[in-house]
Amino acid sequence: MDIVGNTPSAEETILEGTRFVRACLRKPVDRTPVWFLRQAGRYMQEYRDVRKHHTLVEICKQPELAAEVTITAAEKLGVDAAIIFADLLLPLEPMGLPFEFQAGEGPVVHHPVRTAEDVRALRIDRAGDLAYVARAIEKVAAHFGDRLGVIGFCGAPYTLASYMIEGGGSRNYIHTKQMMYGDTPTWRALLDKIFIVLEEYCRLQVQAGADVIQIFDSWVGSLGLEDYRDYAFEASKRLVRAVQQMGVPVIYFGVETAGLLTQMAATGADVIGLDWRQPLDVGWREVGPAHAVQGNLDPITLFAPIEVIELRVKEILRAANGRPGHIFNLGHGIVPQTPVENVQAVVKMVRDFRLENQDA
Repeated sequence: MDIVGNTPSAEETILEGTRFVRACLRKPVDRTPVWFLRQAGRYMQEYRDVRKHHTLVEICKQPELAAEVTITAAEKLGVDAAIIFADLLLPLEPMGLPFEFQAGEGPVVHHPVRTAEDVRALRIDRAGDLAYVARAIEKVAAHFGDRLGVIGFCGAPYTLASYMIEGGGSRNYIHTKQMMYGDTPTWRALLDKIFIVLEEYCRLQVQAGADVIQIFDSWVGSLGLEDYRDYAFEASKRLVRAVQQMGVPVIYFGVETAGLLTQMAATGADVIGLDWRQPLDVGWREVGPAHAVQGNLDPITLFAPIEVIELRVKEILRAANGRPGHIFNLGHGIVPQTPVENVQAVVKMVRDFRLENQDA
């Protein structure tokens, strides 16, 4: 597949026989494809066994381990897509921003970006350092062949910029919004640098065999609609379009984004990920018929009795009403302590569901 220059559309270049990819492109499928955000994680014993000997970042940086964790989770669950095991913050390191995961604190960026001088110091010429993710994708793609879709991913410009500025997790995004409002040229310069790195990072993943790229805008729900339009939308749209020019569909996902969905869809992303805070059919109306949707079971529903889980799964599938372009997923990632057997049960429910038999 030629992914440089004047490339054909995703519809012309993708292996259309993959159920997951067909759904991303709103093509008919024999049944609804299903996979899970954070499907390789601490809730799974096989992953915990690996983590006894390696940190999260060590797993990401060793292609054999990253591929093993990715493949094990997809096979154990019986899903239709495997998302590569990686972390949103990996691009920060080649940009000159070291970070670490601290117990109880999550990711910590040691030298947050707060000034124009900080932004100017960021590197944009070392995206190739992330080739270890591409090598892991190559191994996963070789293992599954055409059986499953392989998903690469990155963080969206707004979300990565927020991590860089806040220095880690945040409730109020004070420093981020201070830069947005008070030094907009520096904010835009930061987004431009992030875009350059992410474009090359996604290209590495597509060249390695990723069928789809998911762009995680995990923190974009911190913005109101006008701020999203003014300070985040164009950077996300630019990245979506750049990845699509590589010949693959794009999933664009955020959390607490019910008020942003129409504008998020205007990025042109093939699939919009929905969280669980509104019914799937309501979210799909906001997104519009020109886009597929992904979602949207509340991850904590996986702790419920099996009959409650089944009720919620069927509600979502009935809301989709058999329209081409629905990918069943959670509205966010699987959390630790989630019973694996409940996740497996959801896969079976989705596989067995038939719209013509409402009581099946």
